[in-house]
Amino acid sequence: HLARAARYQCHGAGKMHFVPKPRELWGFESRDFCEEGGGRDDFREYLDRHGYSHVLDPHGVRSEYYYLPQPSQLPARHHPTAWVVDRSIDWLQARDHDRPFFLFTSIIKPHPPFESPTTWNKLYRPPDMPLPKRPAASQELLTYWNRYQNRYKWRDRGWDEQLVRTIKAAYYACISFIDYQLGRLLEHLDATGDLDNTVILFSSDHGELLGDYGSWGKRCMLDSAARIPLIAIWPDGYGAGQRCDEPASLIDIVPTALAAADLPRDGLPGVDLRRLAAGALPRDAVYGQFQSGPQAVYMRATREHKYIWSAPDQREWLLDLTADPEETRDVAGDPDQAARLVVERTATLQHFASEDNVVDGRWQRHPLRTLPSDPDAGLLFQDAPGSAAVPDPRYRD
Repeated sequence: HLARAARYQCHGAGKMHFVPKPRELWGFESRDFCEEGGGRDDFREYLDRHGYSHVLDPHGVRSEYYYLPQPSQLPARHHPTAWVVDRSIDWLQARDHDRPFFLFTSIIKPHPPFESPTTWNKLYRPPDMPLPKRPAASQELLTYWNRYQNRYKWRDRGWDEQLVRTIKAAYYACISFIDYQLGRLLEHLDATGDLDNTVILFSSDHGELLGDYGSWGKRCMLDSAARIPLIAIWPDGYGAGQRCDEPASLIDIVPTALAAADLPRDGLPGVDLRRLAAGALPRDAVYGQFQSGPQAVYMRATREHKYIWSAPDQREWLLDLTADPEETRDVAGDPDQAARLVVERTATLQHFASEDNVVDGRWQRHPLRTLPSDPDAGLLFQDAPGSAAVPDPRYRD
C-alpha cells in the first residue's frame, strides 16, 4: 500500500497466504496466484491450458504422504517454482519502465511435500546426507506443538535412518531448484541493466526441523526451525560476502524496503537493517510468537540466551547460547542460571505486555494441553471439501 501510494508498480507472483480474502490484491496492482491449496488459481489454469489438468496434486501429494519424499508429477518447465519465476520475468518485461517497481516473488518450496522435478530430485544421494541433530535431551526441548505435529508428519513410528537421509536429500533438491530459478531472475535483471539499481532481499517465512531433535516441521523456536536465511543485494551499499551478526527479524524487512525507497515508515515495528548492519542501531534482542491465548509460544533471543514460554505446556525454557550454541540443553532449572532466568522472563513479559497471556506481569495460567486421541489430528485439514486431496469428481468412479 505504501509503495503503491508513491507510484511504485507493485506486483506479487506466487504464494501470498492472505487471510481473509486470498484473492484480494491487498495493495498490489496485479498478482499471479499460485497457492498450494486445492482451489483454482492462475497456476492451475496454466496447467489446464498446457495439458496437465489431470495432475490433481501439482505441488505434491499431501495427507498421509505429506513428509514422504516424492518426484514431481510435472516436468521442470511447468513446475510451480519455475512458473512463479517465469511470471516474475514476464511482469518485469511488460512493466512501465518509467516508474520504479516493487516485485514480491514468493515460491512455495521447500515447503512439504518435498518434491522436485526429474532430474533435480536425483541431485543429492541419500547416503551422503548428514543425519539430523539429536541431542540426549531432545525430548525435553520440545513443546506441545512439536509432539503434536510429529505424529502426522513423521509416518514411521520408529527411526529409519535411510528414510531420514532420503527426506533430507529431497529437501536439498527443492532448495537447489529454487536457487537455479532465482538465478534466472537475477540474470534477467542483469541483462536489462536493472540489477545495479535494484535492492533485493531474500528470506523465508520459517525453517524446517528436518529430523533435528527427532522432530519435523515448524511451530518451534529452536534455531533449526526459527533461524532463517536473510540475504541482501544492495547496490552501492555492501560488498559481497559481508555478514551482520546483529539479531534480526522478519519484521525488519518492511521498514528496510521502505527506507531504501525513501518512503515513510513511522509507526511500523522493526528497524532498517542498513542502520543495524552499520552499527548505528544497537539491538539486544528479537522476539517471536506463534499463535495466541492457550495455544501460544513466545520467544526472546539475544546473542547469549534464548528464552521460550509455551502456554499449552505451561513451561519455560532457557538456553545458554554461549556455552551451548547448538541448543542441546535447557538450563531453566539450573540454580546458577536463576538470576538470568528472571532477567529473560521479565524482558519477555514486558515486550508482550499487551498480550492476553500476560496478567499482572506474569504468564497466564492455562490447562495443560493434551494430545488428541487421533494421531492424524491436524493432518486431515487438507482433506476438507474442495481441497486438492479430495478426488476430482471426474475420477470418483
